[in-house]
Order: sequence, then structure tokens, then C-alpha cells
Amino acid sequence: MAGPWKDARGITVTTTPTIEGHPIQEYLGVITGEVIVGANVFRDMFANIRDIVGGRSGSYERILADARQQAIQELQAECASRGGNAVVGVDLDYEVIGKTGSMLMVSATGTAVKV
Repeated sequence: MAGPWKDARGITVTTTPTIEGHPIQEYLGVITGEVIVGANVFRDMFANIRDIVGGRSGSYERILADARQQAIQELQAECASRGGNAVVGVDLDYEVIGKTGSMLMVSATGTAVKV
């Protein structure tokens, strides 16, 4: 994340522990946004083989970007429900889950605050 992100409600999301020029007035607790997406490796591999160039897959990158954005939107919604207007110290994690590793979890964690 390069710099803070803001949604339509004005909730700022940043990986930094503070927001320059906006002192934290109240800490509202740790919040998490999680998204789990399925990945059928064989279907996706053959359907999108033309996307693989230089070891990169545009299709998978789009799926990851969408999942990351959804996780951040969940953070913003949880922050709003607690009466906050910013999420600081955001950390993004990715993990393969399921018996066959066919699911990907994107988790965004941060601290909801009022600035």
C-alpha cells in the first residue's frame, strides 16, 4: 500500500501506525477483514494459459487484487461499525488453505481509530 486509502465513507486505511497531521483521539480495537477465494488450479491453468508470461499470471493477479480489495473493504466496514474513521497499522497476509490447497485466504488486520 503506497499511502493511505480512503473509501466513500472517508475511512482511511494505512499500513503506518499513525496518520501524519491527524493525531489519534481514540483506539477502538483490532479488526480483521478476511476473504477466501477458490482456485481450481487445473481449470484456471488451462483456461488462462495465455496469461502466463514470464512466470506471471494476469488472471491470478486479478483474483488476488480483488480479494485484497474486499478484505480492505471489510476492514473499513468494521471500523465504521465501531465509530471509527481510520484503520492504522494494516497488515496483509495470504495463506493457502483446504485439504488440497485449493482455497486462498487473504486477511487484512489493523487497528480501528478515531482521528
